[in-house]
Amino acid sequence: MTAGAAIAAVVFDIGGVVQESPLHAIARYEADHGLAPHAINRAVVATGERGAWSRLERGELTLERFFAPFEADCRAHGVEVSGERLMAYIARAGVARPPMVRAIRRVRERGLRVGALTNNWATEQPQPPSPLRELFDVFVESRAVGMRKPDPRIYRLVCRELGVEPARTAFLDDIGANLKSARALGMATIKVVDPDAALRELGALLGFDLSA
Repeated sequence: MTAGAAIAAVVFDIGGVVQESPLHAIARYEADHGLAPHAINRAVVATGERGAWSRLERGELTLERFFAPFEADCRAHGVEVSGERLMAYIARAGVARPPMVRAIRRVRERGLRVGALTNNWATEQPQPPSPLRELFDVFVESRAVGMRKPDPRIYRLVCRELGVEPARTAFLDDIGANLKSARALGMATIKVVDPDAALRELGALLGFDLSA
């Protein structure tokens, strides 16, 4: 893909891209509670699409109803977890990264469409809208649409709502499996490990500086 020529929209993951990573929060929980690194993620992956974590992100469970089945899923794979405490760690990680926020605004100022695509969850108590929503033309939440990354349908949905073909869309995420599905649809993908490096890569793709 020619840098800057074909891209008409940029889609950002939230946790791990626009905000600090929930994976880092999970790692802190594991370290604080004497669990092996990546033990929780391995349990989540092993339970698959029928596990409590996937059901939470598809909106089939509220957060309050998630804790018990999630703990049972983890226990079945040899991991003792307090779901409520773990999610409190993740909630504390939900802090926006100022360079990403500035970059999103700059992309919109250049006339490109900007979307958010996030795996998230609902609570039984009403929550105020995310203050990040105003940054985006389109904000797709897994819990609201009943699909979660890496399901290809959710990428098609965000592109359709943006009015842009996948081949003219760039996507930033911190999880390889999520990027793989996007790439299979023709989206340009950037893995966010170092946010500053990711913004340099996005700037090179779009043809203008996003690092300032």
